[in-house]
Amino acid sequence: MTMTGRCLCGDVSYEISGDVLATVVCHCDHCQRQSGGAFSVNVVVTKPQMTINGDISTFEDRGESGDAVFVLRRFCGSCGSPIVSELIEPAGILAVKAGTLDDRSVVLPTAQVFTDHKQ
Repeated sequence: MTMTGRCLCGDVSYEISGDVLATVVCHCDHCQRQSGGAFSVNVVVTKPQMTINGDISTFEDRGESGDAVFVLRRFCGSCGSPIVSELIEPAGILAVKAGTLDDRSVVLPTAQVFTDHKQ
């Protein structure tokens, strides 16, 4: 299976090859703030499965204590669209923002996390 996607302005595009590991709905406070909604829907893949084209900016997410929360949030520097969150632990796991997929009809959530923060 191959999936493609892009940011709002089209400066950043990507391709994912192979099967996804999971599709996860995250209700954490940080995902709510990044998405501007009540949750974030993420297609989980391994780093080697994804090829990104274009200039991508990175925000190192930190918790309220100032400590890293083990996520590098990558987004388009032109339009601000969130593209992918790269987990530092475990290394090599990416949470691709499902709203950026060209064909979102394939998105079927398999799990929900941080439901204690659910709206």
